[in-house]
Amino acid sequence: MGKFILKSTNTGYKFDLLAGNSEVIGTSEVYTSKSAALNGIESVKKNATVHVEDQTVDETLKHPKYELYTDKSGEFRFRLKAVNGEIILASEGYKSKAGAKNGIESVSKNAPSSEIIDITEN
Repeated sequence: MGKFILKSTNTGYKFDLLAGNSEVIGTSEVYTSKSAALNGIESVKKNATVHVEDQTVDETLKHPKYELYTDKSGEFRFRLKAVNGEIILASEGYKSKAGAKNGIESVSKNAPSSEIIDITEN
């Protein structure tokens, strides 16, 4: 089972979603408050099983959705966007499209039931 790790930063709060093997699947933006970061986690849980928009083949879907794309260095990445179009989770770079698709499958599988581990300094 996966888990969300909620962390404090110099400028706010962020979270990582870890797979069952403790590998980071995706990372959030930095939120200005802990409650906003917790809302972001709930949004990831809620939207984890939405459709994938494959931008490597010029496809467009409505939000919420995953966007699968290539970055400037040619690596494959994905981001999960909420109903309002905001990015709520972004992946690392993958060498293959299949790797990025596996990352999306891992988010879909792990996020809905992942526990939240709060390592912030209240």
